[in-house]
Amino acid sequence: MSRSRREHAMLAQVQEGTHLGLTHVQPESVREFTAQETTLDRWRHKLMYTCACLAFTRTSLSTYLNKKSLKLTERCKNLQDGFETLSNKTKKGYSEDDYLRIVTNIQSCPWKRQVEEYENFRAKLASCCDAVQNFIVSQNNTPVGTNMSYEVESKKEILIRERIFNMFPVSQPFTETPYNQCAVVGNGGILNESLCGTEIDESDFVFRCNLPPTTGNVSKDVGSKTNLVTVNPSIIKLKYGNLKEKKAVFLEDIATYGDAFLLLPAFSFRANTGASFKVYDTLKEFKARQKVIFFHPKYLKNLALFWRTKGVTEYRLSSGLMITSVAVELCENVKLYGFWPFSKTVEDTPVSHHYYDNNLPKRGFHEMPKEYRQILQLHVKGILKLQFSKCEIA
Repeated sequence: MSRSRREHAMLAQVQEGTHLGLTHVQPESVREFTAQETTLDRWRHKLMYTCACLAFTRTSLSTYLNKKSLKLTERCKNLQDGFETLSNKTKKGYSEDDYLRIVTNIQSCPWKRQVEEYENFRAKLASCCDAVQNFIVSQNNTPVGTNMSYEVESKKEILIRERIFNMFPVSQPFTETPYNQCAVVGNGGILNESLCGTEIDESDFVFRCNLPPTTGNVSKDVGSKTNLVTVNPSIIKLKYGNLKEKKAVFLEDIATYGDAFLLLPAFSFRANTGASFKVYDTLKEFKARQKVIFFHPKYLKNLALFWRTKGVTEYRLSSGLMITSVAVELCENVKLYGFWPFSKTVEDTPVSHHYYDNNLPKRGFHEMPKEYRQILQLHVKGILKLQFSKCEIA
């Protein structure tokens, strides 16, 4: 810190007086200068101490952040161990809290697409099931005269006559694969107030399950774009009276899906066949824009065997896991919305089963905990991404 002219003059005066032995320098001047010099030194020392403290604090903070980052990285790498622990627990009994603790840890970890993991997993799916060629019944893979075995009732067969054959597309309809960005939209209550609608609608291809509502206030959360929607034949029977008196209501409801594909499991159970064909006939009769396609039972059998090797041993896979599997083969980037089989959020807020109602599924039909564990693993491995909470609004 530079001294002022006055300070230099006073110092020169003191030095000159001392050197010559003169006594004309006033003691007050000396005392004033000494007091100012002492004050400056004191401030200089304080400043040096403060700088040293700041440097120490900055170093300490950096060390703390590095340690915290390392701990986060280590915890994220150890998530697989958490899944193994959870796997053992699910054999003894399903606990929501076990899952929610792991989901909380997953949410704290940054997600990154892992190209190698994705390609390896897609190659395994293609090797066993090959959705690109086989997941839809077509005239190419099912000629007239075929005795087709049902997926679940495998000892039962249906003869593919000319009338049934003409319901099938000539070849697989998804010729533009792979799609870049795909959204698989589940129906979980977690979608309420999520504001994910815009993001979903920006996807190149949107899959939905079981004719969910997409119009009105819900569209801001679930979007309105639909390229493919599954149809559970039980909905046709229970909600639309097997299309006897409620054809108009049905046609009005499906009109909201534009020119989407309606995908039905006509050949899973014999009881599904009549209702599925009824949907096809109704759309043809009224020249509806939507196109009916049917799951190939052999594809679904092979897919069930694939997931059985991963520990999913349920009576039948859910529509959500089926469509997720299809999406991984047909799309480069897959993001899942509304997949949330829990009664509450990680913050302990109650969640309805569906975003449009709270009707619970039949017990024992689907193994949601084991299915969801597999989907969580795909997320952790960077194969697909799960949207757990609200979407970011641009």
